[in-house]
Amino acid sequence: MVRNVVISGGGTGIGLAVARVFAGGGDRVLLVGRRRGVLEGAGVEGAVVCVADVGGVEGVREVRRVVGEELGGVDVLVHAAGGNGGLEAGSGSADPLEVVAHEWGVNFRANTLTAVLLTEALKDQLSSPGRVLFVSSIAAYRGSGSGAYAASKAALHPYAHDLARQLGPRGITVNVVAPGYIEDTEFFGGPLAEERRERLIGETSNGRVGTPGDVAQTLHWLASEGAGHVTSQVVQVNGGAERGH
Repeated sequence: MVRNVVISGGGTGIGLAVARVFAGGGDRVLLVGRRRGVLEGAGVEGAVVCVADVGGVEGVREVRRVVGEELGGVDVLVHAAGGNGGLEAGSGSADPLEVVAHEWGVNFRANTLTAVLLTEALKDQLSSPGRVLFVSSIAAYRGSGSGAYAASKAALHPYAHDLARQLGPRGITVNVVAPGYIEDTEFFGGPLAEERRERLIGETSNGRVGTPGDVAQTLHWLASEGAGHVTSQVVQVNGGAERGH
């Protein structure tokens, strides 16, 4: 059966890897992102493109419109939008409190609101059975330096647990995947210094970096019929860098 799969942040990194896995399996994919050129150049066969900023209400309304017109419903919703708020423009203020408020606001908009708003906008269009999948981070367990990014990802966990109970009677499962260090994404804004890269690899049990494909395959399994009794879980994909909780 061909499923309708909506993927936010579907033009690059983990989101693109997810799109390729689902499309490769014969599913119909809707790529959502802010950059038309990136989405149209992603090379995902048969994909529908929706240009929208899902960190805001108008953006998710646009996705809902496109879903209604192009797909008719959503079987799998994957939240891969988000990223490192430290790469966004700064507050421009010399006031330390304004800097903190801006940093936390940027991270929560990028990583929490994008997922929450899009889920709420599409909730009534989710099929039964269906799947809702969030991409969190190892930082949700370890922190992220300033705390802002880690907190914005950790906030997805209780939301997913609440959503699993709410949507469970409709046959919809809700799960979270929390990756560790993943290469070939835009998260760091460029290549890591070799010393830091080697340190992160050294924290793993299997001695290698993670790839977007590692995360995509895990999400693909969680969306499968075989994972129908798996819900309200956080699955860590980090090579053993952080123990299961």
